[in-house]
Amino acid sequence: MKYVLLGTLDAAWAGKQTDRVKKAEAKLKELGIKLDTIHYTQGRFDFVDVVDAPDPEAMLSFSVWYAAQGFGRLESLPAFEAKIFEAATKKAMK
Repeated sequence: MKYVLLGTLDAAWAGKQTDRVKKAEAKLKELGIKLDTIHYTQGRFDFVDVVDAPDPEAMLSFSVWYAAQGFGRLESLPAFEAKIFEAATKKAMK
């Protein structure tokens, strides 16, 4: 399942980008989560990532781990492909 991660960075980690990313990538791999893309943003969130997780528990585990490291906070949003959305819409409109 694809997820969009909306993340914030704790000020203490803002200057330690390489170290934070290496640790996060290692934990993602350990949990069986594939990192598709990383984008840094301005505004409410500091970055937007797209990942592919084997199950919701893996995603929850990563979010808890990320916060426990003091890196910042994550919001994870399930991301549905267009064909799945279209099928769900058809079922909903019956």
